[in-house]
Amino acid sequence: MKQLVAFDLDGTLAESKQPLGEPMGEALADLLDVAHVAVISGGDWPQFDKQVASRLPERADRTKLWLMPTTGTKLYTYQDGSWTPVYAELFDDATKAKILEAFDASLEATGFVPEQTWGERIEDRGSQITFSALGQQAPIDAKEHWDPKFEKRKVIQADLKQRLPGLSINMGGATSIDITREGVDKAYGLKKLRDASGIPLDAMMFIGDAIFPGGNDYPAKELGLDTVRVRDPEETLAVIAGIVACLK
Repeated sequence: MKQLVAFDLDGTLAESKQPLGEPMGEALADLLDVAHVAVISGGDWPQFDKQVASRLPERADRTKLWLMPTTGTKLYTYQDGSWTPVYAELFDDATKAKILEAFDASLEATGFVPEQTWGERIEDRGSQITFSALGQQAPIDAKEHWDPKFEKRKVIQADLKQRLPGLSINMGGATSIDITREGVDKAYGLKKLRDASGIPLDAMMFIGDAIFPGGNDYPAKELGLDTVRVRDPEETLAVIAGIVACLK
């Protein structure tokens, strides 16, 4: 019997950088009635707050919800009526500078420079540096059409791996590439979750849209968790309904 269901965020629970829809908030509240729930994704806490924490219905049991920004290098839990950071593992300044230089060099070398961008393309999230090809504020339609099959980002990812040995480089969202410390990926985050929650890995399952080699959800599968790959939030709703029915 599964005790915890972990989710990716963008492309799984919500469209890229968009808040949970009302049906998803209600579905997660139903799931929290029968299991613990974790959300692990590349965004930082402000994005999690906007997309998830502030979108749940009042009835949701937040004490069973584990929010894991920046690929699990941060953890927030609900304590005494508010969201509280449990830990945060941050890059040092020298490593940050090296990553930023590598991004510039890689984009020039691979030639994937879009004609139009919306906002900053590189975001320092403390424990993770994230590259968004079209910018942090790009509209969903533009993001969905830029690299739907991950082909462009696979080229950039391969180039970055040559420039940044010893760091984890994974694709996420619709246009993003996330860089974390070596060994930091969703498998790392899920093991941290195991330690913090006391729930064994074999009692967890993971649901995401990027469960394929090179995708930032794939480490959950490599870790040995039961996984479900979904196409979009609509399919996730159907999966959650099935899980709730099984666990009741």
